[in-house]
Amino acid sequence: MAAVTALRHVAFEDLGILEDLCAARKWPVTYVEAPVVDWKTFDPLAPDLLVVLGGPIGAYEEHLYPFLTPEIAAIKKRLKAGKATLGICLGAQLIAKALGSAVYPGREKEIGWGPLLLTAAGLASPVRHLAAEHTFMLHWHGDTFDLPVDAVLLAGTEICVHQVFSWGASTLAFQCHPEVRARDLEKWFVGHAVEIAAAKGVNVPSLRDDTRRYGAGLEQQGKKLFTEWLDGLKL
Repeated sequence: MAAVTALRHVAFEDLGILEDLCAARKWPVTYVEAPVVDWKTFDPLAPDLLVVLGGPIGAYEEHLYPFLTPEIAAIKKRLKAGKATLGICLGAQLIAKALGSAVYPGREKEIGWGPLLLTAAGLASPVRHLAAEHTFMLHWHGDTFDLPVDAVLLAGTEICVHQVFSWGASTLAFQCHPEVRARDLEKWFVGHAVEIAAAKGVNVPSLRDDTRRYGAGLEQQGKKLFTEWLDGLKL
């Protein structure tokens, strides 16, 4: 039995289908609320799998959100130990920063559904389940990052080249959101209402329509992706 800890930054961006997969494996899941946890007592090496979830802030905004400094230090310690780590959206950016890469605003926001462009390495990995012929992907980010040293790029998009990467044998990072349950996105439409209103060419009705069109397919393919990746960790 593997113990899973998820570092959560906002309540509605949770483990999604990963929570379902962990429940099926009888793996206990603990959520740690990153903005308010006592980082002095948090042990990043304790869980068998650490998942760093998303959130609407920048990985470079330590001056506004001081908890990011100990969070990045905790992730860095975990990565150095080679323990299984998964990053999603902000989580991927925090992993990139912990590995010494720059994180910064992208040339434009990418919010909505669209295909991933897989590299040859991506097609040879569990990420192949997310190829465009199988599913569209949910994107929800305004920042991007330089690819970390020794990382392997697995997928990107035309707007954001660095979308998915692996690092070492047991770290996987997604700028995009393969974990989402379609039904949960109604919470995102409320929680991100201000960002949606400010984004060019984005609105709730179109996001909802595309979620009806693509959400079930992503859940199916995301489960294939994560099942294969989790099996490969041999936790």
